[in-house]
Amino acid sequence: MPRVKVTDNSKELISIVVTIKNEANNIRDLMDSLITQEPPVEIFVIDAASTDGTQDIVREYQKDHTFIVLHQYAAQRGESRNKGIQMSRGSIVAFIDGDCIANPFWAIEIRKSLRDGDVVGGRTIAMGYEPFKSLGRVEVYHKGIDITFPSCNLAYKKHILDEIGGFDPRFVTAEDVDLNFRAVDRGYRIVENDRMVVYHKERSTVVGFFKQAFWNGFGRKQLTMKHGSLWKSYDPSEMLYRQIGFWWLARTTVAFMGYFSYMMAHSRYKVKKA
Repeated sequence: MPRVKVTDNSKELISIVVTIKNEANNIRDLMDSLITQEPPVEIFVIDAASTDGTQDIVREYQKDHTFIVLHQYAAQRGESRNKGIQMSRGSIVAFIDGDCIANPFWAIEIRKSLRDGDVVGGRTIAMGYEPFKSLGRVEVYHKGIDITFPSCNLAYKKHILDEIGGFDPRFVTAEDVDLNFRAVDRGYRIVENDRMVVYHKERSTVVGFFKQAFWNGFGRKQLTMKHGSLWKSYDPSEMLYRQIGFWWLARTTVAFMGYFSYMMAHSRYKVKKA
């Protein structure tokens, strides 16, 4: 692995882990936002064998910034993030995605929150087609703590990741919810920092939107198979306060398809195993 030069030792080193595949249209915006963060930082770009020139763009940034490491590793997001965690040297590990842009004060706010906290989730602002970005997320709580902070804007003290074993590579999606569940289960606290801002580009096509919804539903079923019911604390009446329109109903329907798809696949596996 290339040696990463860090010149500022007055603050905790943040290891930023980015997992990408075919993000040529987005990666410049992300890298521009990361190279201006308060040092010291190191950036690990874990690329799942992109074919659209993404790696070439990252290499351009490497020429002028020695704290950027590009590593090709074709795997699911959880496993790829674990690779980044293994390579990291910082006491803090932060996660962000290839279709995101970090606020200039992102690293500053991460350090503030983790001086006394264990895990911090920031405020993720959606960008893109209004009906898609306005849908929001469905929060799930464990021991009274929101565990649905996404890994496009999430930071952990590294020793916690080492203790709980990082991401579960079996997850297609929802690997971040599983990680947060296990951290809270061990007694660690997730805090929210609204000033730790990341801008996330929502899916730009209907096909991409439905794929995301399907796999989100798939991942939620994986969660319940591993941890049991996570919905005991969810009040269905909360849906009355959401804007229930065509796209909300469409996303929910497709998500249920993903949910039941995993359930059926798991049932067939148990039958064959028996």
